[in-house]
Amino acid sequence: MISTKDFRNGMAIIVDGQIHLILWFQHHKPGKGGAVMRTKLKNLTTGSIIDRTFRAGTKFEEAHLIKKKMEYLYREGGSLVFMDDETYEQVTLGTSQIGEGIRFLKENTKVELLTYKGKILGMELPITVSLKVIHTEPGLRGDRATSGTKPATLKTGAIIQVPLFVNTGDVVKVDTRTGEYLERA
Repeated sequence: MISTKDFRNGMAIIVDGQIHLILWFQHHKPGKGGAVMRTKLKNLTTGSIIDRTFRAGTKFEEAHLIKKKMEYLYREGGSLVFMDDETYEQVTLGTSQIGEGIRFLKENTKVELLTYKGKILGMELPITVSLKVIHTEPGLRGDRATSGTKPATLKTGAIIQVPLFVNTGDVVKVDTRTGEYLERA
């Protein structure tokens, strides 16, 4: 059992019988009443993100997730195929199990699958990925009074905002947690 004082970002806890990942937390002491812990939790079963507040000192059962390194091979209809690098065992997951990270997933990418008691709950992508821009409008030279952005379609189909100087064919680095452009690769 762990207490709210033991919270860390990325920790998995069991709340209302379901496994949640702590995305963000903040200890708050209002002027009147007891201290509370505000949290943003991701339900690993449904993928939904909720805001919850707990009284300081509330106890939770920690869910010990096992991270297994896998390589994404290919998409097959509505599912994705991964391979364990050590045993060469292949695992097929539905796109609903992956979540938002699927937008930045390209073939031969190393990922970590999160498992709990043998059941795969989700996936962790690398923090940054390099992807090729397959379409974007050309930036206009005189149109730079402020630093502007424009939409760009990446090789995986994701659409992100990039600076005006990025052209079709460029390779860009993207933060997979936020979906933001970082730099040209």
